[in-house]
This record gives sequence, structure tokens and C-alpha cells, in this order.
Amino acid sequence: MTGVSTIPQTALYWVRAGKRVALATVVDTWGSAPCPVGSQMVVDADGAIEGSVSGGCVEGAVVTEAQEAIATGQPRLLQYGVADEDAFSAGLACGGTIRILVEPISNAGPAGGALSVDLLETLVRTQAARAVVVYEVDLTTWARRVELPDADPGWTSAQETSVKDRMFTLVLAPPPRLIHVGAVHIAQVLAPMAQAAGFAPLVTDPRSSFATPARFPGVQVICDDSDAALSQIGVDRHTAIVTLGHDPKIDDPAIMAGLEGGAFYVGCLGSRRTHAARLARLRKQGLTDQALARLHGPVGLDIGAKGPAEIAVSILSQLIAARRGRL
Repeated sequence: MTGVSTIPQTALYWVRAGKRVALATVVDTWGSAPCPVGSQMVVDADGAIEGSVSGGCVEGAVVTEAQEAIATGQPRLLQYGVADEDAFSAGLACGGTIRILVEPISNAGPAGGALSVDLLETLVRTQAARAVVVYEVDLTTWARRVELPDADPGWTSAQETSVKDRMFTLVLAPPPRLIHVGAVHIAQVLAPMAQAAGFAPLVTDPRSSFATPARFPGVQVICDDSDAALSQIGVDRHTAIVTLGHDPKIDDPAIMAGLEGGAFYVGCLGSRRTHAARLARLRKQGLTDQALARLHGPVGLDIGAKGPAEIAVSILSQLIAARRGRL
């Protein structure tokens, strides 16, 4: 996946590099916990970390516990609250409580309850194939199970990750993609911002002077017509599309592909007058009012944005709201 790595991917990369690694996952929260259930962090035996389970509040304590878990090969279930000494000294002033599962990853297999490398590879491979994978852990016996749903139900980790009795269920959905249609200045600003927010950015534009890797370092760029590019990329429930091309020949095919492919967000740059004309064109192409009601246009939250950077902020804010079910 160009431009973004999941925590399981990072953990597997570290294991393959010869590091001794543990995976920490938030399994339960109460009150104003700083990170949601499903948040993850990878730790190696030297204390290097990637990701977060508490926004910085108890990471130091979790690193120590993870290093001990790596040394013993035994998983452990941790709990921190505002009254706990480790949490209080680290600044957990939110008043919440979090429970964190720490799983050492073993090249030798699941001896002692460790997460096996083979199972981690299955999780990473399934995510990379843009499929949902359900990972279950018995918090008493450390038995594990992986389920691959027959069809993508559109789950997100926040919707389905839970603890029931002693079973922890973690839903690993594909990382959300953001397809920028039109390799314009706004896309140059939005792509790295979206990547920092956890989206995998892609840029497509048929104009060779616009769609160049030099203008979008570290981002996959496709110089082709929109319908061909979207067919190559594929559209699913975990895809967002923003049309920025200022040209119906570039924008309209991507809009139709996004609506027909079930993209969770399709936003269109332009004024209200431009958007009204856009809707009229798309109706003539057979799109229903119900389908067109899913378009966000003019794109972005109305924050009075001016210039590419502020417009990118407004678009990303609306994207995050859509991803979190707030639109």
C-alpha cells in the first residue's frame, strides 16, 4: 500500500528485520479514554515504538510491560486509570480508564501464548488485499482465531471491535484510501495531510504536466483518463474520492465510479453554481437524485477557507467526519 502503513504491517516489517517485537492493542475503555478501542502500538525489545494506545499518557509504562512480555514470551492484559500511579505520573488527567492487551510476537510460533508470525502475516496479507479480517483472542487461554467474512460488511474497527466475556474481537478493516482526481495545487497540499490522518492517498490526472511523481513525492500517481485510472485502482466501501480537476471530462467519470462503487465519500470542488450544473449533467447520464444526494459539493466544511491549504483543511475535516459517521 503506497503512502501508509498499518501497525500490524510495521510489526511484521520489524520482525522480518530481526527485531523482537510486541503488539499492544486497546481492548476496552471507560469514560474519557484518550484513544478508542482498537488503537494499536508496536514496541521492540529496545523500546522503539510506532503508533499509540493512549495519546502519550501511559505509553512509557506500556513500553516497559511490552519489553517484559517480549522477554518472557507471555501476553499480558494491562489496565490504567486516573488513580493508577503509572497513569497519573504520565499525565492521564482525562478521567478515563483503558485496558491494553500486550502480545509478544514469536518467530517460533504460539508457544507460551505469543502471537505467531504466521498469524500476523495472515492479518497483514488480508488487510493488504483490502478485505476485512476479524481477529479474536481468548483473554484467559490466549487461544486465537481469524475469520474472513464472506462479504465486506462495511465494518470499521470502531463499530465492531469489542470485549464480550473473555473474548476480545478486533476488526481490521483496510486502510481508507483517498483518491485525488486532478493533480492540482490543492491535491499537493491535501495528499500529505490525508496521509498523516491515516488515509492512503492516490492521485490521478490525464494531464502529463500535472500528474508527475516529482509534484507528489511518496504518493502513487496515475497519469491516465479517470475511468481507466479508477478501474485500475478499484473502488470499495473504504474509498473516498475528491474531484479537483475543474473539467467535467476528468471529474464526472470519477464521480460516477465512486457512487456506483460504494465509496464512503465523494466530494466535488466548485462553487454552488458549478455544482448545480454538475448535478444536471449527471442526471442526464442516468444518476438518480438519491445517488446524487450522496455528493458533497461544494466540497469541504464551510469554514470560510481561502487558498489551497485552508481548502485542504476543510476537505480533510469533512472526510474525517464522514469516516467517523458524523455526516
